[in-house]
Amino acid sequence: MKIESTTSTASTVGETRPRTTVAKPAAGAAAEVHLSALAAQLQGSGDVASFDAARVSEIKQAIAEGRFTINPEAIADRLISSASELVDSQRQA
Repeated sequence: MKIESTTSTASTVGETRPRTTVAKPAAGAAAEVHLSALAAQLQGSGDVASFDAARVSEIKQAIAEGRFTINPEAIADRLISSASELVDSQRQA
């Protein structure tokens, strides 16, 4: 199976969009950033590895050899669980 990375856009070739400019702070000015509770929570979870490189390699090899199977029920269960956790965390905030 080949996956192509083609995308279609609604704009025409000759159409241009105005670009927004970002104002740079003056020299010596301090920038202040405020994180939402969720962003702070995500940033604080840095102790967990973002991915397992060995597992990624195993999956890549399985795909290349045609022996990778997809379990849609497990994907659906984990998606529902993740969405429920997100909703619960939003309610608590």
